[in-house]
Amino acid sequence: MNATPETTATSALEDHVFKILAVSALGLVLAGTVVYRFLEDWSWVDSLYFSVIAVTTVGFGDITPSTDASKLFTILYVISGITIVTTYLRARMDRHGRKLADRRRDS
Repeated sequence: MNATPETTATSALEDHVFKILAVSALGLVLAGTVVYRFLEDWSWVDSLYFSVIAVTTVGFGDITPSTDASKLFTILYVISGITIVTTYLRARMDRHGRKLADRRRDS
């Protein structure tokens, strides 16, 4: 397959956006971990656990925010988290689909 300058530029831009989304998703989980650690006085592991469970909308309910500040943060955290993680996963799936299509086309 011969790459045109347009497809090369598009691929580079998509890779850049994918990296930004990956760093944003990781940063969001890390920020949530730190905030819950100090707002709720949970352990680092419990804070990380809750951050991941909340942002992925699994919501086991075994630990929950108890302060008003934590509850308000959780509202913003979940809304932004769903947006970032969903966009990241969509970009990852699109990228994987394009790679499969390229392999099939080149075969």
